[in-house]
Amino acid sequence: MSTQNSTKSHQWLLYCRPGFERDCLQETLAVPLEINANSGFLIIQNKPRLHYDKLTFTRQLITLLAEISELPDRDRLTPLLAAIPDTPAQFSALWLETPDTNDGKTLSGFIKRFQPLLEEKLRARGRMTKDPHLPRLHIFFPDKNRVLIGASDPRNSATSAMGILRMKMPYEAPSRSVLKLAEAFETFLSKDEKFRWIRHGMRAVDLGAAPGGWTWHLVRLGMQVEAVDNGPLKGVVAEHPSVKHQRQDGFRYRPKHAVDWLVCDMIEQPRRVAALVADWVASGSTNRAIFNLKLPMKKRLEALNDALASIRAVLDKKGFKYRLQSKQLYHDREEVTVFLARIKL
Repeated sequence: MSTQNSTKSHQWLLYCRPGFERDCLQETLAVPLEINANSGFLIIQNKPRLHYDKLTFTRQLITLLAEISELPDRDRLTPLLAAIPDTPAQFSALWLETPDTNDGKTLSGFIKRFQPLLEEKLRARGRMTKDPHLPRLHIFFPDKNRVLIGASDPRNSATSAMGILRMKMPYEAPSRSVLKLAEAFETFLSKDEKFRWIRHGMRAVDLGAAPGGWTWHLVRLGMQVEAVDNGPLKGVVAEHPSVKHQRQDGFRYRPKHAVDWLVCDMIEQPRRVAALVADWVASGSTNRAIFNLKLPMKKRLEALNDALASIRAVLDKKGFKYRLQSKQLYHDREEVTVFLARIKL
């Protein structure tokens, strides 16, 4: 068995969507210590501070504390307990995790069996407590014989194990795209913001609505929706009384009166979608928007930064105060989801 302490060089363990390891590294501007294509994780160093909310491709942000490179097959518990550093003294939660890959999924059965055994030992030693403000303990298995041990700050990390917020597919929804919007509301909005910004009777516009997944979710939240698309709506939204289908080009449509929400999931160049949403907010047609940016196969981070910069340029020129965040959600693919809200002074 080989163990290593990682605290001195301040190393980070990051999870990401497999295939986006390089994009994840590039946005941190850190030095790579370990990065492999399609692995779903990377280790970086020499970056004292990182802010989870400002990282688009990072699913989870973990301070790497220690590593076991050769975990015995028979007794995994003893070396694991010995490798967990004395600091932090206590943790609020124990998360055993694997990469979000096919190989990682083969370890899920072992993880479920092993977690209660490890947690029982940690509680007996006083290392676990119910204080939600304390760090979480992450035990990450890249494979069955290697373990990375780390800690995450609840105020600077994802709130779900593996950084994955899993959503249940509603049987009435017209398409699986509904999961992206549902995850976006949970990811970008605090409990208070959801209470203030998602209310029955609010008005929303869904650009590129067909077949109606995002429209369906907005209706489910109690909103009145103008679904804009030349294509047909499907399922319950096609005849729903809260939905008005506008058969128009999403880039040309404008509502007669300002709406509470704009959502947009159109297949178009990121810069063009960004310009469209920025114009809606700048003109006062809406104050809040959630939209997807479909990224190219190459220079994805460059395309994303260019699109976001174009939004900032428009709103800064207007003197607006706003919040702009982007995240590659679990239910996204070759895209990222963006949240934009104008903050009134």
